[in-house]
Formats: sequence, structure tokens, C-alpha cells
Amino acid sequence: MNVFIGYVVVIGAVLLGFFLHQGNFYLLLQPSEIIIIVGAAAGSVLIASPPAVLRKIFASIPKAARGQERSKDDYLDLLKSFYDLFILAQRNGLLALEKHVENPEASEVFNRNPTFLNNPTAVAFVCDTLKVMLSGGIPPHEIEELMSVEIETYESEQRPVPNILAKTADSLPGLGIVAAVLGVIVTMASVNEGAIVVGQKVAAALVGTFLGVLLCYGFVSPLATNLEMQMQEDVRFLETIKTCIVSYAKGNPPIVSVEIARRTIVTEQRPSFQELESYLRGRPGI
Repeated sequence: MNVFIGYVVVIGAVLLGFFLHQGNFYLLLQPSEIIIIVGAAAGSVLIASPPAVLRKIFASIPKAARGQERSKDDYLDLLKSFYDLFILAQRNGLLALEKHVENPEASEVFNRNPTFLNNPTAVAFVCDTLKVMLSGGIPPHEIEELMSVEIETYESEQRPVPNILAKTADSLPGLGIVAAVLGVIVTMASVNEGAIVVGQKVAAALVGTFLGVLLCYGFVSPLATNLEMQMQEDVRFLETIKTCIVSYAKGNPPIVSVEIARRTIVTEQRPSFQELESYLRGRPGI
């Protein structure tokens, strides 16, 4: 939602300032300039992006528009789920987790955390790791390395999306100049049509430069930054999961494991020690 609000603020501020300058809004309506800039930018994205990255770009834009951000409650639910799983393993042995990791959608533990279940990346990350632990004979440092490699892979898969959008944003002022130069070429061919016609064509050409700079700094570059920050938040979420599982694999009690994982959460989303303890005791367990 913040993305839409931000775009409205950008457009509103620019148009209001133009109006206060007694500008003619009709002069800003230059379809040819828009086609040149947007079309060339879209073509450059197609050239730079393999099909897999293109699919990720189209999937990421609605995610940025929704502006979903993890809350303190999301992390409390996550730590509660791990606490319940580890208590179950402590009571009945590690094999008691098999039915939960083989079919997480039917797990009574995971079903108490629908936000987690709606995150297929996190579900696969947790379940695949616990399956490795169930196979036995894997030392904790190997589990930690395995999870770190998967996080690095996830990050390397997602990073091209904001990178390509950032590069596209950097190209937009140049494409605006291309559109402006083409407008000047048309203007120079019309110098014998009078000052009014020439002035209108020069104004139309300058709109190309204006649109290129506006699209860069007001729209595409902020969107790339938004996606970069969302990717970093996803990575931090996976790091919290890794810390919790590795801590338990090293032999720490469930309450200690979730407390160590709590320390990896950023300040704005981190529950306090008392909040976590009350949450673990207040909600029903297994």
C-alpha cells in the first residue's frame, strides 16, 4: 500500500508544482515520448533478463505493492512453532517430528501458524533441514553449513530482480534524452512553420527528458530499493530459522534455542524476553 501512496504523492507533488508555475497540463501529454521511453526501457529489461528472472520480476512487483512486512506477532508464532516441535522431539524423540515435516499442511503445530505455511520458501527450508536431521549422523556444524548454503542460494536467486530494476532506473534519464533528441530533430525540420509551432515541439521534446528523470527517481529506483529491502528481510527471516534449528541441533534446550533465535530479530520486530516467555506459556502446546 505504501508504494501506491508514494506514487500518488510523487505525481501529486509534481503536478501541483507544475500547476503553481501556471503550466499547461496538455503539454505533458506526449504519447510519443512515453512510447519511446517506456518501450525502450521494457526492451532493455527483456535483453538483460533471462526468462526465470523476468518471471521473478513480474511476481515481485505485486508483492512490493502489497507492502507486506513481518510483525512481532509473526516472529512470536515462528518461535512458538519451533518451541512446540522441539518439546515434542524432547519428549518422544526426534522421529516424532517426521509426520510434521513430511506433511506440514496437516501438522497441528504448523497449522497454528498460517503465516508460516503461506511462505513456501520457509516451509521447504525448515522441513528439508529437519528431514536431514531425522536421517541421523549429521553433526551440527554440517547442518549449519547446509542451511547457510541454501540461504546464499536463495539470495543469489532473488538479487537480480532489484539489480535489474536499479539498472533500468539508471538508464531512464538517458532514454529521456533519446526521446528529447528525437523531438529536437522533428523540431529542426519544422523551423519554417513559425515560432509557435517550434515552441510547442521544443516543449514536447523537453517532456521526454522530464519523464525519463521522473520515472527514474520517482518510480523505478524506489521500487528497486523496496524489493532489495524485502529480499533482505526474507533473508533475515531465514537466518532466524537457521539459528533456531542449529542451536537445538547443538543440544540446547528448546527454550534456550528459541531465545538464541530471538536475538537475531531486528529491534523493531523483536519480542522482549518477557513477551516471548509469556507467549510460549500462554498458548497451548502439543
